[in-house]
Amino acid sequence: MNISARKYIILLLSFFFLSSIAFISCRRRHVSEREREETKRKAEVSKAKALISSIKDIHYTEVKRTFDNGLSFSPVGYQLIPEWRISFPSDDSVNIYSPRKKKFLNTPVVFDHDSIYNVAWAWLKLKYIKKDSIQFMVLHVDGRVINDEKVHAYMTFYTNDYIKNVLHSDTANFWKPSKRDTDYIKAKSLAANKILDSAFAGTTPPVLRARSPLVTVKKEVVHDGDVNGDMLFDNYLSPTYDITIHHAYTDFYYSYTAFLDDKGKITFRKSMVPLNYLSKEGAEAYIAAMKGITDGYLKLYLDVTPASTLGIPHSSIIFLNVTGTKK
Repeated sequence: MNISARKYIILLLSFFFLSSIAFISCRRRHVSEREREETKRKAEVSKAKALISSIKDIHYTEVKRTFDNGLSFSPVGYQLIPEWRISFPSDDSVNIYSPRKKKFLNTPVVFDHDSIYNVAWAWLKLKYIKKDSIQFMVLHVDGRVINDEKVHAYMTFYTNDYIKNVLHSDTANFWKPSKRDTDYIKAKSLAANKILDSAFAGTTPPVLRARSPLVTVKKEVVHDGDVNGDMLFDNYLSPTYDITIHHAYTDFYYSYTAFLDDKGKITFRKSMVPLNYLSKEGAEAYIAAMKGITDGYLKLYLDVTPASTLGIPHSSIIFLNVTGTKK
């Protein structure tokens, strides 16, 4: 074997030797990282369970629920309502009151990470635990990914003992709207009553009543769920009315939205059915028909009570499914 061949073999063996050492070192590093992560995760779980255990069997009532800006109303009129009553009988379950069943239900509590818990099927981040109160931030989670771009809500709880024996109050006093909320709704109502495009949903939705036997009106109702009403707020955010007009000029069906001002006047807003499949003339005729039904039948045959929030009437948007029958 010549010198060049020996050098080549020595270099090749050195390369494999160094590569093996590097592989073993890398593998050990990855194993070590996994072990550290697992140790960290176990420590977080232990700490999370200890936090829940520290408030075991203490009964709490939610006293305030607000957005990031401290208000309980959103720009569209959605109102956050404090309504939870909870206690933690163990570190992995919560008793939460069901208004519909009028009793406490036991649901799971699952810790995820970074003070984030799934409580009664809602994702919450524990902000603090104090002697007489706790606070959670409600998270928006899509496919186990937190969406931080959305506005968050904060739920503040006091212990029942603190409310009764220290504050000498009751829950109803805490659930009253704040001065900031009242001022906010007054300003929004004033704007909405001047400009219809500023209309917003009233927590007390409009009431539409037929003043003639030729018309029937039925408001669609979303029923509440076991714990927090499911989509109960749709009853006022999207108040929907099924209206049937008998002995109409022809058979028809239209689905559209309308403005309803603070005086009870109904004004056509837009079709709920896409009109891009129609010609320009066809779309104009379709819209004209809905405007005619609104200005003719509805204004003639309906008595209307406008929407209101905190007792203040204001312009809002209503959803209408209007059916006409010649019979």
